[in-house]
Amino acid sequence: MKVGFIGLGNMGGPMCRNLIKGVNHEVVVYDLDPAAMAACTAVGGTAGTGLEALAAECDVILTSLPTPKHVEAVAAVIGAHAGAGTVLIDLSTNAPAVVRRLAEELAAKGIGFLDSPVTGGVIRATDGSIVIMVGGEAATVEANRGLLASFSSQVVHVGPVGSGSVAKLINNMLGLCNMAIAAEGLMLGALAGIDMGILAGIISNGSGDSAAFRGMANRALKGNFNASFALDLAYKDVGLAVDLAAEHGLPGLMAPEALNLMRMGRAMGLGGQDSTSVLQVYEKIMGKEARS
Repeated sequence: MKVGFIGLGNMGGPMCRNLIKGVNHEVVVYDLDPAAMAACTAVGGTAGTGLEALAAECDVILTSLPTPKHVEAVAAVIGAHAGAGTVLIDLSTNAPAVVRRLAEELAAKGIGFLDSPVTGGVIRATDGSIVIMVGGEAATVEANRGLLASFSSQVVHVGPVGSGSVAKLINNMLGLCNMAIAAEGLMLGALAGIDMGILAGIISNGSGDSAAFRGMANRALKGNFNASFALDLAYKDVGLAVDLAAEHGLPGLMAPEALNLMRMGRAMGLGGQDSTSVLQVYEKIMGKEARS
């Protein structure tokens, strides 16, 4: 079997490298960044010459792309060039409605589809402990479970196509809303004059602890805003969750406020920085830094 992997960024790169190391199949890799491709060919991947050729020669194709529009564009190429029986596994964070439509369009050409977003961040993508949430037909999931397990610690079949994306959007909405209130709480501590290192230590060992808070404390409080998960991507994910809530008539009370905070950060030019850079929105407003 020949496997294709498209999108070798912060998440896709380490997932692809673990896949290459974990299977005996040839893995053809493709990205617009030559350095990203080189990092994967260095561990045994084969450099793809283009999307069309990759689609035509691979039996299973995995994608890890930034936005729904990127996924739609690549899926269109795959639909035009892949043969019947090919399976597309999208690891990106996407809108449920988009992946359902793509699944229908590809099914008409005999191409299978699994929406398979991941959670765990770059560190867990690198050590192979990410969790994959899969939406799709049970037979297609089981046929590809071993492939997915080669670069993750858990593969969860959530339900039909779109279910994986629903689970991912809710997960990210919770984490990013938590991050937003963590920024607010830490700014309050700085304004009140408490030692920020002591405050972070207390919260990290108390009921206010969370993975989102620890990320804020370990990065933003140290002034490290280099992107691990960029604010632009966080904004996209929460925006998709807010859209999903509107689709189902849920009165959003918390997520839209977190989205507004991110929108302010992006307006300040922070979109390419880490998502924890929302702390800088509060710092700018209040005229005081919060650092440990």
